Amino acid sequence: QLAYVVFVRHGQGRNNVERVLAGRTPGFGLTPKGREQAGEAGRFLSRMGIAAVYSSPIERALQTAQIISQECSLEPAVLEDLTELDMGEFTGMHYDDVFPKHGNVFTRFYAGDKEVSDMGVEPFEGVRGRVRRAVSRAVSENPGRNVALVTHMDPIKAMLSEVLSPSPQTLFETIIANASINVFRQDGQKCYLSAVNVMGPERFDGAW
Repeated sequence: QLAYVVFVRHGQGRNNVERVLAGRTPGFGLTPKGREQAGEAGRFLSRMGIAAVYSSPIERALQTAQIISQECSLEPAVLEDLTELDMGEFTGMHYDDVFPKHGNVFTRFYAGDKEVSDMGVEPFEGVRGRVRRAVSRAVSENPGRNVALVTHMDPIKAMLSEVLSPSPQTLFETIIANASINVFRQDGQKCYLSAVNVMGPERFDGAW
């Protein structure tokens, strides 16, 4: 039976505005703009007949999930497998400082570079594994129904890598916008991509 697994990135958080690699550090909640974005996403999803909302435990994602759930008349369930990437030694670093000091560590991360994991960064293959578990749980608990998973950019890229097998460079160049809707059609044991970065057209010209 066909159903949809919808991945939603959290709305704009303080870490996005400050361009900080916050990782799992507490205290980086949604900005007022992020709350507005979450509301827009929730109103979109309310028309999809979402049966359940699952969320990363990280503050900015959980706040997004709560707003979306309210629009869908649901209560979000926290799912640890949707949590943010453990950024290891890069946690707290300003994004603009990464390239001068380390080069394109992001592409190396998507390629599974051991040097990156040796710096305490969660391996991308590990992110893919927990995303598979999250999808399996959400689908098994809601057979034949549409579900929403509120998470972060890299878990969504992990899902993209599961269905498309993009190169590390393509994954790096793919930006998942704050509070964007990313839809996967679930058919039996397989998922197929239906849409990426669904959002209002006025947002395509903005900083994400």
